[in-house]
Amino acid sequence: MLTGTPHLTGRYEFLSFATPEAGRGWLAEMVPLVQSATDVRETVNVFNRWVNLAFTWSGLRALGLDEASLASFPDEFREGMASRADILGDTGAAAPEHWVGGLAGDDLHAIVILFARDEQERVRCVGEHDALLTRCPGVRSLSHLDLAATAPFEYDHDHFGYRDPVSQPQIEGSGEALIPGAGGYLAPGEFILGYPDEEGLVSNHPAPEALSRNGSYLAYRRLEEHVGVFRDYLKQNGEGAEGEELLAAKFMGRWRSGAPLVLAPEHDDPELGADQMRNNDFDYGEMDPHGYACPLGSHARRLNPRDTEPNPNRRRLIRRSGTYGPALPEGVADDGVERGVGMFLICASLVRQFEFAQNVWINDTAFQELGNEHDPICGTQDGTLDFTIPKRPIRRVHKGLPAFTTLRGGAYFFLPGLNALRYLSTLKD
Repeated sequence: MLTGTPHLTGRYEFLSFATPEAGRGWLAEMVPLVQSATDVRETVNVFNRWVNLAFTWSGLRALGLDEASLASFPDEFREGMASRADILGDTGAAAPEHWVGGLAGDDLHAIVILFARDEQERVRCVGEHDALLTRCPGVRSLSHLDLAATAPFEYDHDHFGYRDPVSQPQIEGSGEALIPGAGGYLAPGEFILGYPDEEGLVSNHPAPEALSRNGSYLAYRRLEEHVGVFRDYLKQNGEGAEGEELLAAKFMGRWRSGAPLVLAPEHDDPELGADQMRNNDFDYGEMDPHGYACPLGSHARRLNPRDTEPNPNRRRLIRRSGTYGPALPEGVADDGVERGVGMFLICASLVRQFEFAQNVWINDTAFQELGNEHDPICGTQDGTLDFTIPKRPIRRVHKGLPAFTTLRGGAYFFLPGLNALRYLSTLKD
C-alpha cells in the first residue's frame, strides 16, 4: 500500500470470520501473496496484481489475538470509524445507518485489497480467492467493491475528470527522487509504526513488537460521486464552457489536468499538470495568500494547506484509491447508478492525521476563518453551506452548495507488516 502501482482495476473484499481457526487458516494461505514494498518497487513492471490484507480491531479479536495485545491499540482504532461519526462529520446522508456493504457492523473483520493491471487478471484473482473461501467455510464475504479505471482516462482520474492523486508525501529512505513542492522527505514514523516520526518519537503501540513494526493504519472511505449534480451545477453557475472549467478548478484548487491554480490561475495547462517536477512546486503564503488564484476553501488547499498551516508535515496522509462504477458519458443525464472512489488514507496516527484532517480541514466551517463552509468536494454538505471565490473588486459566494459526494461507508483497519501477518496466522487458542 505504501508504494503506488499502475493498476487499472481491482477489488476490495470485506470478510467476516466465524471462528479463529477459520480466519487463521484463510490468512495462512493469503500471506504468501502479499509483497513487501521493496518487492513491489523492484517488480512493478513484472507482476500484474498486488495484494494487501488489513484487519479491524474486532477482526484481530476474531483471529484470536490476546486481550493484552488488543488493549494496546489506540482508542480510536478499537472504537472504529462508525462509532466516531460525529467527530468526523459523518452525519445526515453520510451517517453510518446509511452505509452499505456491512461496513458499520462489528462482524467486519478483514479486507482483501487487490489492485490488478487489467480486467483479465482481476477476474483470475477473484476466482482464486473465491476458491479459497470455498475451502474455508468459516470465512464469508460480507460484500465487495469492484474497481475500474474511468473511461476515457487511465487509472489516475476520478469520475469528475480530475487527475487523482497529484500531491503525495514522500518517505525518507524510500529511494524516490524528491519532488519539488512535496514538502521534503518525511520521517518514516509518520506512516509506518516502529520508526521515528517528525519529532523523533517512536509509537509504543500496539504490542507485541511483532505487530507494531512495519504496520500502519488505514482509514477507508467509499465516496459516491454525484457526477450529474456536479455537471449541472457547473452549467448553471459557470459562464460558458470556459467558465464551467474554471469553476470546477476553483472547487478543486487544480484544473482537471492536475495543473495547480496557483501556477495557472486563468487557463488550464495540461503539460504542467502532467509534470510531477512542476505541478507541486508552489506555496500559498507567499504566492497566493488571499486565495485570488486558489480559493482558501478549495479541496486541494484544505487537504494540504502547505506553508499556511503550522507544521503541516505532522498531518500528512498517503492516499491510495480506485474508482468504481461505470463512467457517465458527457451530455447524459444522471442514470442513478452509483459511481465513485474507494480510498485508503494511510498513517501512523488516526487521530493526529486522518481525524484531524477530516474534522478540522474538511468539515470545520471556520477553516481559514471562512465562516460557513465545508470542503466543496468531499465535505459533508446539506444545502446550507457556501463556497467563496475571492475576486477583485467583489468576491463571489456560492450559497447553498449541493452535495457532490456522499460517504457510502468506511472503516478503520490495521495494515500489518509481513512478519505481523505471519504472527497472526500462527496464533494459538
